[in-house]
Amino acid sequence: MLKKVYSKLLIFLASVKSRVIKKLLGGRVDALLVRTARGDFLVDPADLGVGGMVTKSGGYGDHEIARIESLTDKSSNVLFVGGHIGTIAIPIAETVHKVTVVEPNPKTHRLLKTNIAINGTDNIRTVTVAASDQKGEIEFVLNTTNSGGSKRMPIIKDYMYFYDNPEITSVPCDRLDDLVPEPVDLIVMDIEGSEYFALKGMPRHLSETQHLIIEFLPHHLRNVAAITVAEFLKPIENEFDQLFIPSRQMTVRREEFQKVLEEMYEADMCDEAMVFSKTR
Repeated sequence: MLKKVYSKLLIFLASVKSRVIKKLLGGRVDALLVRTARGDFLVDPADLGVGGMVTKSGGYGDHEIARIESLTDKSSNVLFVGGHIGTIAIPIAETVHKVTVVEPNPKTHRLLKTNIAINGTDNIRTVTVAASDQKGEIEFVLNTTNSGGSKRMPIIKDYMYFYDNPEITSVPCDRLDDLVPEPVDLIVMDIEGSEYFALKGMPRHLSETQHLIIEFLPHHLRNVAAITVAEFLKPIENEFDQLFIPSRQMTVRREEFQKVLEEMYEADMCDEAMVFSKTR
């Protein structure tokens, strides 16, 4: 109980800090330019997630960039499903043939497009649509304190998704098999609980790609998508025969996918970038 109260207090204080920063800068400042070793990036000053990390440390996602680079080469086509402001996609574009970024948050997408232009990256295509299992529209939560946490409307509306009083909007959605016609060698997916719906809408891509890097957060399965581990795995398990879980430094064969992930689910263990691969 005390742990939950402390957690809520921390995220509430973060939202207060975010609002104070925005107010101090004034209403005309939408973004700040940060120069990093991997490029120049405009970040939302109120974003204490990726934006805050880039501002403080001059970078974000070095481990993930290294992981992606180990799975790709100059001939690779990479699909980012949830690319945020491009702090990972733009550096990766320098080492591969082509990058496609699907980013449904209209505010974040605007920064993404500008960051691509600032860095002179000409092999990235962006799509402002939410990845889903059908064409249409979905309600979308636009978080400010951690804009990377923006997501489809959760089925269970937990405080952790609404603590910063986010704007609620509607965004278009579509199947990735229809949005992205060309084959891709690697899929990087981080879409805050929409993974299950996106996976259902991309059977062709899952059959063609060699690797899928995907976030695993039990609270997203429970609250955002309201699905089981078995349901999460259903679109994936017959396409890949190996899973690497970085947080546990564990490699798992197909027959153990469900058992291991259910153990993680029950223990509320997260992994930001599990890697499903085809070894045949």
